[in-house]
Amino acid sequence: MLALFLNIILLFNIQNQDSIPDFVKEYHEVSTEKEELSFIKKYKKSTEVNVLAFVVSLQMKQAKYKTFPWSKLKVFNKEKKKLNKLIESYPTNVCLRYVRLVIQENTPKFLGYNKNIKEDKLFLKSILDKEEDSDYLDKFIIKNTSL
Repeated sequence: MLALFLNIILLFNIQNQDSIPDFVKEYHEVSTEKEELSFIKKYKKSTEVNVLAFVVSLQMKQAKYKTFPWSKLKVFNKEKKKLNKLIESYPTNVCLRYVRLVIQENTPKFLGYNKNIKEDKLFLKSILDKEEDSDYLDKFIIKNTSL
């Protein structure tokens, strides 16, 4: 009986893993600048908003690798504008809200990019309780944000 139960759990976990889009898996696996740039190159021409959320996130992160503070700020602000514009166009997109929350919770306060934390947390908390197309993101939202 225990073996049957464990097989059912294993099958459920495998099916759950298969439902996670490749771009989400890859995004959460990148750990170096080279891998980030590879991800950006692979997906930057996508027209899918969910994919673009992750691309813009990694493009913002490229500011980290710039030498001069003004270069860092220029890259960060350029990509921040892209992300905010996407959210203005798609305010109920879970991927966009997730990415913005992760960025804002991890960005130094002096940059002033923390004004949407409460809003994004409320939005994401509300979707965690619902069954919907973005359920594959739930575990990432819980793991990578303060929710």
